Parts: sequence; structure tokens; C-alpha cells
Amino acid sequence: MDCYTSNAKRFAGIKEWIFRMTGFLCSLLSSGLGIILASSKYWRLWEFDNEVVQLVYIGLWETYYHWEFNYSGTKTIILVHRPVNSTWTISPEFQCAQKLILLAMLIKLVIFCSAAIKVSIIKASVPEIQIVCYKCSILILILSSLCTIISVTWNHVADFYGETTLDFPPNFPVKKEALIKKHSTPVFPMGLRTTTLSLFSIIMFLFEIRSLKVQSKVKAQHAYKQADDRFIDGDAYICTMCQETA
Repeated sequence: MDCYTSNAKRFAGIKEWIFRMTGFLCSLLSSGLGIILASSKYWRLWEFDNEVVQLVYIGLWETYYHWEFNYSGTKTIILVHRPVNSTWTISPEFQCAQKLILLAMLIKLVIFCSAAIKVSIIKASVPEIQIVCYKCSILILILSSLCTIISVTWNHVADFYGETTLDFPPNFPVKKEALIKKHSTPVFPMGLRTTTLSLFSIIMFLFEIRSLKVQSKVKAQHAYKQADDRFIDGDAYICTMCQETA
């Protein structure tokens, strides 16, 4: 019986470690993809009918394009990047994407990662404390996932199926009127992948919470049984003394 109990405890510990590490790794990957998503230059890719600038890569913070010009009779192409600032006509969905992606990234990096490291590596002695930390981490993951999925979905829908008001500054080398085609970019699939990893982390942490609750319940039952056994032993000892006295 003791061997069976020991094996059960060992299996529960391994399962708990798997849930913890899987959830932590998925959340870490999700944070990495969030950083790549925020710094990506492929939020929009527009093609223009222009001899100097054909493609413009629009990121949340900067835009890029290849500029062709003749230098001493030689055709030269250079990569130019310009910041997306107040001189642009920034559409509502683009402003929303800038704020939500930055918020999601800060939430994951500053708050969630520190909480996840504390819970995953520094094992708390009290299961109730771990459960509270995991619940906070789940809430943070849900908020960051909502920020990510809203930003990439609204950007994708507004770019391909709506009328976006995003426009270049007056001194930009190409005008929006010359736009002939909008290309698909990896931003929307990457946003879905980031959200999926966060949801998978949430599932792992929910399993971990369930495991901790079972563990806490078993410990409580074991403590109650030990107390009950001590109470019975005490009664038996008192009865023995009574018999000896009689």
C-alpha cells in the first residue's frame, strides 16, 4: 500500500511538472511571437503603379520601401525606412493596433513572465498561493490574447474588406491614389498563432490548478485522518489506564 501511494505521488509530481513547464514554454513562445509581431514591417504590404517605388511595407512604427534611382548612369536600389508619426493620416484600426499590441507585449513581459517564473521555478510551499498566482497568470494571458486578436483581425479586415483612412505624409515619394494592389502578409496568421499558444498555456495552467486542488484536498484528508488516529489512540490509552487503576 505504501509503495502504491509513493508511486501515485511520484506520478502526480511528474504530471504537475509537465503541466507547469508546458504552460510556461507556450507562454514564453507566445511572448516571443508577440515581440516579433510588434516589430514586424508586414502589417500591410501595398503595391503601387509608380516607377520609383513599387512596394511599401507598412509596420506599426516604421514603413519601408525600395527606392530606385540612377546614380552616375547606374541603376541603384536602396532600402529606405521612415517612421510612422504624426505627419501620417493614421486610421483608427491602426491606432488601436499600436496601443493593443504594445499593451499585450508589456503585460506578458513585465507581469506574466515574472509571475510564471516565480510559480514555475520557485515552488511555493502552500498550494493555495500557487493557485492564486496561476489564476492571475490566466487572467493576464486572456487580456493579452484579446489585445492581440483584436488588433490583427481589425487591421486585416479594414485593409482588405473595408475603407481604411491610413495615408502617407505629403512628402512621401508615392501617393495613395497610385495604389493598385494589397498583398496578404504573415501578420494575421502570426497573431492567430500567438493567441493559440496563449490559449494552450491557459489550458495547461487550468490542469495545474486542478492538480493542486486535488493535492490540497488529499493533504487535508491525510491530516484529518492523522488527527483522528491520534484521537483514537489517546482514547485507547486513557481506557488502558482506567483498567489498570481498577
